[in-house]
Amino acid sequence: MTAELSYSFEVLGVTRNNVLNLLDELSYEQLIKVPEGFNNSILWNAVHNLTVQQLLCYRLSDLELSVDEKFIDPFKKGTTGKEVISEELIAEFKQVYITSIAQLREDYKMGLFKTFQEYTTSYNITLKSVEEVINFNNTHEGLHFGYMMALKKLVI
Repeated sequence: MTAELSYSFEVLGVTRNNVLNLLDELSYEQLIKVPEGFNNSILWNAVHNLTVQQLLCYRLSDLELSVDEKFIDPFKKGTTGKEVISEELIAEFKQVYITSIAQLREDYKMGLFKTFQEYTTSYNITLKSVEEVINFNNTHEGLHFGYMMALKKLVI
């Protein structure tokens, strides 16, 4: 693994810890609230980050996702986030949100990502390899962390 890719995993860990700290500051009601004029909640943005990382890394590499499908469909691009999620599922998500980083790193080290289906994001970036996805994913997760910080001001 290159130093650059190792650094990308480090940045991902820091970003996700920042997200978890934000989630821990808020009540269940605040996490699922969709403020007027918005389509998504803070929680949707957090789970959406996991969803996109899984779809881009694993699905575009023709691999099984490393997380349960219940974290995928309700949080894909284009969903509203108005689904109600249980407090139990939030607790499970928080665990998976962190463990999925180590799982991705291990799967990468084991050479599982042999193929990749090229994909152009809505950010207008064409991803041609899982390494490019891992790097780009930090931009995506940072963007949604910014949304979460803005939404926090509207729900407290």
